[in-house]
Amino acid sequence: MTFVGCGYLGATYAICFAELGYEVLGIDVDSDKIAKLSGGEVPFHEPGLDELLRSNLAAGRLAFTTSFNEAAEFGDVHFICVGTPQRNDGMSADLSYVEQAVSKLAAALPRKALIVGKSTVPAGTATWVQQLVAKHADPDLAVEVAWSPEFLQEGHAMEDVLRPNRLVLAYQSAWAGGMLYAAHKGVFDLAAAEEREVPVVTCDFATAELVKVAANSFLATKISFINAMAEICEVTGADVTLLARAIGHDPRIGQRYLQAGIGFGGGCLPKDIRAFQARAQELGAGESLRFLHEVDLINQRRRNRVLKLAAHLLDRSFGPAGPDLSGARIAVLGATFKPNTDDVRDAPALAVTTLLANAGADVHVYDPAGMDNARTVLPDVTYHTSIAEALPDADLVCVLTEWTEFRNADPTALAHLPAQQVVIDGRNCLDAALWTAAGWQYHGMGRP
Repeated sequence: MTFVGCGYLGATYAICFAELGYEVLGIDVDSDKIAKLSGGEVPFHEPGLDELLRSNLAAGRLAFTTSFNEAAEFGDVHFICVGTPQRNDGMSADLSYVEQAVSKLAAALPRKALIVGKSTVPAGTATWVQQLVAKHADPDLAVEVAWSPEFLQEGHAMEDVLRPNRLVLAYQSAWAGGMLYAAHKGVFDLAAAEEREVPVVTCDFATAELVKVAANSFLATKISFINAMAEICEVTGADVTLLARAIGHDPRIGQRYLQAGIGFGGGCLPKDIRAFQARAQELGAGESLRFLHEVDLINQRRRNRVLKLAAHLLDRSFGPAGPDLSGARIAVLGATFKPNTDDVRDAPALAVTTLLANAGADVHVYDPAGMDNARTVLPDVTYHTSIAEALPDADLVCVLTEWTEFRNADPTALAHLPAQQVVIDGRNCLDAALWTAAGWQYHGMGRP
């Protein structure tokens, strides 16, 4: 099998499916990326993936190429894993990478094969991909299309591929269904060996296309809901962490994704909920997803909350143009959108850092994995290689990504480093009582 597109999604799937015993070829037009992967280097941070890459390269089950002809000759099942970013001219998904990948692959196919979409796409894309295949592939080959959306969580992606909590499969013939199940036999065999079951939802193309964006929209809504409650807590004196705990005990609600903070980010949730709204509008159902606009607004608003709180703690006025933080040294812990990744795409931590820097603050940043990527986005702040390097002489410390290293930091050992022991916990991930007892002035999000 082949995985077309060796970014985060495609490379992770290619490596993990090789681990399951399949003969796998990854393809990407980026020659530098392919060179790194072929040399045993994963071009992004995902715990444990480097070891799997090197072991499967050594075993001969995994290889990478930039040649569509080689991929077409190699595979019987081809998974399309290219990016679908937000368009520059609107909220819709940019499907140009899907079009290029499918067109080039279909034109090169020498025999019947199955093309399986994994990328997150708007409803109607699978049918459009069928039209692309019909246009570019030899009609005598009867190439078919199927769809199986991905559900990877960065920082947990290996487990999500090897031990998925569900598979969604959409196909239109018995042959395609057989090929799709055969392509996932390794997943089922591993589950059987571990005495687990993998729930399978077999459905039509439209449902399969909607599953990922519907799931992401639900998660985004839940996160923005608790952040809206944090805003209410901040004006009433309530504690959003206790509120979340109390409502989370209701089994209809649950505890997960009820941690208030500075909002969600990354390469999926923000662009997916915007593309979902745009597609619904195109289909004449825009009113159905109007609430997602407010979800997005709440999410953006939480980033500004840190700037306002920083201005207040530094005794700077907040005017129509924002605060003037010049002369203030601020240590920022965290640059990635979540822990256990180096992904800084639409990262709330980096957005807040930008706001602080633009307000004139002297910002010093440390992140365990994301600093190289952060530098490319925000080069005009100072980066350090440890907490101890970032904190000295700081007037304010902001914890903006909930890395375990930050959660477990000893506030007593750090107390002598900054000029003032003041911390904004943008993720409500620190032990407030412990930090307060160590002499810090602690400020969480939505907490008194």
